[in-house]
Amino acid sequence: MARANASSVAPALALSESRGVRATLIAVALVFFIFFLLLPLIVVFAEALRQGFHAYWSGLGDPETLAAIRLTLLTAILVVPINTVFGVAAAWAITKFTFVGKNLLITLIDVPISVSPVIGGMVFVLLFGLPGVFGPWLAAHDIKIIFAVPGVIIATLFVTLPFVARELIPLMQKQGTDQEEAAIMLGANGLQTFVRITLPNIRWGLLYGVLLCNGRAIGEFGAVAVVSGHIMGLTNTMPLHVEVLYNDFNFVAAFAVASLLVMMAFATLVLKTVLESRAALKSPSLP
Repeated sequence: MARANASSVAPALALSESRGVRATLIAVALVFFIFFLLLPLIVVFAEALRQGFHAYWSGLGDPETLAAIRLTLLTAILVVPINTVFGVAAAWAITKFTFVGKNLLITLIDVPISVSPVIGGMVFVLLFGLPGVFGPWLAAHDIKIIFAVPGVIIATLFVTLPFVARELIPLMQKQGTDQEEAAIMLGANGLQTFVRITLPNIRWGLLYGVLLCNGRAIGEFGAVAVVSGHIMGLTNTMPLHVEVLYNDFNFVAAFAVASLLVMMAFATLVLKTVLESRAALKSPSLP
């Protein structure tokens, strides 16, 4: 009864606002949406298609552009599974066990969010660059990390590390450990408990975290810009290639690549919305 009364308070409060206040709030939201989201997207596609579809496809078909697309996809293909495994393992450890250093682990997971990606890239330069901590040893063994593809992948791993873990930790904390404990008491081992109990319960949150991780991996600029060296056809990802093309006054090609990034982001948002709706349908409603 108390829950029913509480649930009716929010609509009542919303209806108590004057029509003028509601119209103002809606107008402000629409203005921000139009000027800071819709118009920039329209400009991107308008500039990309300014000289027609032939110039658009020519910009996307340039060998250096194709190399940037391949590197971006390769980075996402490698980074997302690694961070997915890390995120699941970290969330499992944090929510299901008590151990020394648990709070420290939670803090470390948040580090890539709290520091600038550029700072993260500089840290890797100081670690793996020629004058860095491991630089002389890497140079002696002819191993290239900075200004090479491994540096791009490592920097992207760093900035995308928290996404899966941060989606799963609150979800798994809310679910508790009752079902896992019951499964273990009935004779299930750890792997069986994870596959049959934990994984089905977290699948929508896991997919959501993977989606966010993938979106950030594709669009990362700051950390990758520091470690890549902007080597055309080798270490330029799509965001870096857009900058290079724009600085070279090749505006059509720059906006063509940018439009491809926009379409990738839009696909990510659509999948995100679908997953959120599926998760809402799967979650039990309060009586």
